[in-house]
Amino acid sequence: MIDSSEVKVKSLQKALEILNCFAEKQPLGVTEISEKLGLYKSNVHNILTTYKAMEYLEQDEETGKYYLGSSIFPLCRALGDSFSITKIAIPYMQEIVKKVDEIVYLAIPHEDEVIYLEAIYPSESIHPVRSLLGERAKMYCTSVGKSMMAYLPEDEIERYLSKELIALTDYTITDKALLKEELAEIRRNGYAFDNMEFEFGIKCVGVPIFNRHGVVEAGISVSGPSLRIEEKRKSGLTDVVKKYAAEIEKRL
Repeated sequence: MIDSSEVKVKSLQKALEILNCFAEKQPLGVTEISEKLGLYKSNVHNILTTYKAMEYLEQDEETGKYYLGSSIFPLCRALGDSFSITKIAIPYMQEIVKKVDEIVYLAIPHEDEVIYLEAIYPSESIHPVRSLLGERAKMYCTSVGKSMMAYLPEDEIERYLSKELIALTDYTITDKALLKEELAEIRRNGYAFDNMEFEFGIKCVGVPIFNRHGVVEAGISVSGPSLRIEEKRKSGLTDVVKKYAAEIEKRL
C-alpha cells in the first residue's frame, strides 16, 4: 500500500495516478479520467498530452481517447528482468510452448492482483489474443491468479474475499462461497482453470510456483481460445505445465 505521508511531489503523484488508470482500462478519455480521479479536465489534458509527447501514451485520432504507448514496453521488460525468476522460467516456458502450441504467461502476486512479467508465443502465432505483458489483473478471475491465491495464508484469503468481486464476463465467479470452494479444489488438484472468467472466448490453465520455503512466488499459465482449450485437452495441458513448474521450483 502507498504511504501518502511519504509522497513529497504531489504533482508527480497526480501524473502517476493518471497513468495507473490505464492498467485497469483502455482506451480512456479526458472526461473519464477527470471524473474517476476528481481532477480538473485541463490538468488531465495537459498530463495526457505530455505522456503522448513522450510516447508513454498514444491517441486514437477518431475518438480522441488515449491508450498505452511504446515507451511502456522497456519499463515492463526492465521489471521482468529485475526478478530472477523471469530468467529461470523463460527456457521452461519456451519448452511448454513447443509442446502445447499456445501462449504461456509468467506472473507474480501483488496484493490482490497478479502482474504479468513475461509471455512466450508459439513461433507461428499471429497473436490471436491480446498480450497481457506488464498488465495487472485481479487474482479471482484468472487461472494463474487463482492458482496462487489458493495457497495464500487463510487470513489473506479472508481479507481478499471481504472486497467486492466484480464480474468481467458472464462466467466470472463473484459468489464468495463458490470461490472458496474453488480455491479448496485448486489445492486438491494443484492447478486452476479460467473458464472465460477474465476475457470471453479465452480459457487458461494456471499452476503456482513455490520457492524453497514453500511460499508461492509466481505462477505460470497456458492461455488460448476457448475452442482449442477443450475439457478433453485440459488434463494434458495441466500435466505439461505442472512438470515444468516443478523444474522451475528446483532452481529457486
